[in-house]
Amino acid sequence: MTAKVRWLSVGILGLLLLALGGWFWQQGREDEGAPRGGEIALPSTHGDFTLSALGEEQLAAIYFGYTYCPDVCPMTLAVVRQALGQLEPALAERVVPVMISVDPERDTLERLEEYMGYFGDEFIGARGGEAQLEDIAERYGIFWRRVEMEESAMDYTVDHGASLYLVDRHGEIRRRVLYSPAPHALIEALRQELGDT
Repeated sequence: MTAKVRWLSVGILGLLLLALGGWFWQQGREDEGAPRGGEIALPSTHGDFTLSALGEEQLAAIYFGYTYCPDVCPMTLAVVRQALGQLEPALAERVVPVMISVDPERDTLERLEEYMGYFGDEFIGARGGEAQLEDIAERYGIFWRRVEMEESAMDYTVDHGASLYLVDRHGEIRRRVLYSPAPHALIEALRQELGDT
């Protein structure tokens, strides 16, 4: 083997090792940025809501939204209702649907109770102060921001994420379900996580 071929082999091997190192570094960064979940304890339309009060066989389907949302929030909650209606009753009973308000300024418990009632008696609306919301948002990797609307009766709207989080009583995020106007992905995720695959 000539010196030129040897150096070419060493160069290729070095590039491969560099590429592999870059891949492992990226994987580590993704893990660092993954939501870590944890306990949620907030006043709600059903009394004080805490994840730790769920049964071992239950999952909370948690959504972060607000009652003045014109489109994504009512659509998502309707999808949850459809999914629960299409699940086997024994599985549906193990799901606790919860919307945590990202607009605590306007979303009182009374307003949340009325709003969540449109989707079903089992739907829970929860709210907390800014500090509580920021803590939960950081742990669950969610975002929201207030957007002022000049010359509008609404004053402002809230931009926010649209994913659902399936969370157990230990605060472990078992699955993140991306927004969809149809219930199929949520039904499949619930069946898998509730053990009926």
